[in-house]
Amino acid sequence: MKKLEDYVRSIPDFPKPGIIFRDVTSILQDADGLHLAIDGLIESLKDVDYDVVVGPESRGFIFGVPVAYEAHKSFVPVRKQGKLPCETIAAKYFLEYGSAVIEMHKDAIKPGQKVVIIDDLIATGGTIEAIIGLIEQLGGQVVKICFVMELAGLKGKEKLSGYNVESLITYEGN
Repeated sequence: MKKLEDYVRSIPDFPKPGIIFRDVTSILQDADGLHLAIDGLIESLKDVDYDVVVGPESRGFIFGVPVAYEAHKSFVPVRKQGKLPCETIAAKYFLEYGSAVIEMHKDAIKPGQKVVIIDDLIATGGTIEAIIGLIEQLGGQVVKICFVMELAGLKGKEKLSGYNVESLITYEGN
């Protein structure tokens, strides 16, 4: 049987020379790859006590919803600014070439809830750091953060020190 990393397409020199782009869509396009990813995330949470799964737009939705469904937990989306219809809280975070704002419904997390964050990839960690801030602002407790892939060379995991972080695949470069 193939390993999860066998389903990841690596594209050299994208988006610029010297970068190897790790394409998560090739996991999604293969039923076995998708099963390995979802099963791996579920397995990484087997001994974790949690109430809710949070996932950022858009690939956090793809990987987080099936995990929440399987565990019979609720799912909370984190979206780009202006996309949620009710009262929200927001966090600004920094990207390689600028900044962005994400939002979560103000009533999405109840005080004391134990939260798992699921996303496809950790690079610099800025998005997840902002999401942690939103969850904690609402009184939630982040008990684990799960990724399908980690680009260790970008040191995003260091921003999340103090949190239980796990990636199914780790690439040493950028």
